[in-house]
Amino acid sequence: MSERRKLIEFHNIVKEFDGQIVLKGINLDIYQNEFVTLLGPSGCGKTTLLRILGGFLEQDEGTVIFDGECIDKLPAYKREINTVFQRYALFPHMNVYDNIAFGLRIKKEGEELIEQKVKRMLDLVNLTGYEKRNVTQMSGGQQQRVAIARALVNEPNVLLLDEPLGALDLKLRKQMQLELKRIQQEVGITFIYVTHDQEEALTMSDKIVVMKEGEIQQIGTPLEIYNEPANEYVARFIGESNIVEGVMKSDNEVFFDDHIYPCHSVGFKKEEVVDVLIRPEDFYIAKNGEGMMKGEVKSVVFKGIFYEMMVETISGASKTVTLHVLEGHDEFNPEANENITANDFFIDLEDVAVMDQMELVSRANAHAWDPEENDIVVSKVEHDIKEAPGEYSVTFATGKNTKITVKAFVVEPKYIEDAKRNIGISAFDIYKSADEVHESIAISTDLRTWAGAEAWNLQDDSPVSITDVNFDFEPNTVTPGSYPVTFATKGRVYKVEVYDPYEEGDKIALNLADDSIHVMHKSLKG
Repeated sequence: MSERRKLIEFHNIVKEFDGQIVLKGINLDIYQNEFVTLLGPSGCGKTTLLRILGGFLEQDEGTVIFDGECIDKLPAYKREINTVFQRYALFPHMNVYDNIAFGLRIKKEGEELIEQKVKRMLDLVNLTGYEKRNVTQMSGGQQQRVAIARALVNEPNVLLLDEPLGALDLKLRKQMQLELKRIQQEVGITFIYVTHDQEEALTMSDKIVVMKEGEIQQIGTPLEIYNEPANEYVARFIGESNIVEGVMKSDNEVFFDDHIYPCHSVGFKKEEVVDVLIRPEDFYIAKNGEGMMKGEVKSVVFKGIFYEMMVETISGASKTVTLHVLEGHDEFNPEANENITANDFFIDLEDVAVMDQMELVSRANAHAWDPEENDIVVSKVEHDIKEAPGEYSVTFATGKNTKITVKAFVVEPKYIEDAKRNIGISAFDIYKSADEVHESIAISTDLRTWAGAEAWNLQDDSPVSITDVNFDFEPNTVTPGSYPVTFATKGRVYKVEVYDPYEEGDKIALNLADDSIHVMHKSLKG
């Protein structure tokens, strides 16, 4: 097998726009006849790199080598490179034949040779018979083929394609992915393709270059990128991913979810904290319920050829409080012809020092109104609240001295520390009238707010989402009484793809092959 020839070399390419560095020292080699895809989100620098290669931009630092020669100062029109853009830039006043022939005529080639080359291109892109068609009367896919033919007819050594399928619908885009790969293989030149679409990259490429914020995260074949991602960023960007934190116990053994699992990963330090990747399609349901993991199906979505399930294998941290639903009570001031109401409420001891009048009104849900249901401002708050746990009186009043007195319970912060999950979670009892609960239009959100429910990481105090609010009453018809409300963080939930249907609430067991557990260094995160 002959050695591949290196065609393009990027050496330490740096580019800055308005003080922002968009390429941070890119080093990349591209070989003859490769289909290379630059893959990444908008703003990662992939199009900038393409434009530097095409001669449309000049880098601030670094060198571009093309076929052994530096081309940094070579103008775009002298480079053996053509570009196809997302907007095909066809000439609307020319037919298909003349659009394709345009570059050859600029070079002053003979019409007989031009005809031969144009017909060969029409055959290559499956547009034979469309020579006289006005390009404005063609579909998006057909216009794209004309643009490709116009670029290839000049026989470049490299074709650059800057998101050329972005304007097409899904079905046509999939067809054109296969067409582009076929064309590249047939003409035998290097294609460099820019996209943010992972499926396009996996379908067409010989080599994928994953980029983020002006840096290359990983270079590899589609299989390498998908099966052996270098870091969490690549794993999440390419395909669906389950990523959990683990600890390497030894070569081929990783600890996560309270167990040591066999894997095919070596070269890690003993007790090194790592990221563990499991693709949804790599799980399979264990027979007789005897699996490596046991869990409960939380949701099921049909995806056409498979079912996507969310399976909880470890429950989250939780805190249960009491919702005290009170009889609706208010005070009427006949002299002012006003009503006022308020509820008892809790205050975290740590919040007392910063608690102002408006916050007290909000906590007690204090409000006043007249017989026509017009709102009246609660303008006065009198209280004896101290920075110490206890029960205190709070009086709310309007400008006409319509008043009501309720209780404020100052309590020391009470939270649950779940060391196993590394999460702290807190919430307070809730006092609300039945009417207030009935009027809620988003009860789970309101319960979180009323209870001051919050969760955080015990190591760095970063916030953790409370994903579940569980209660056993009907908000629209709840009657006065006491009701438990549980706030919980998300447990360990895996996305699993299966072909047999399951139902929410089913208890299942999951298995994995050793080679389905991929371990990544934490230090390589993008």
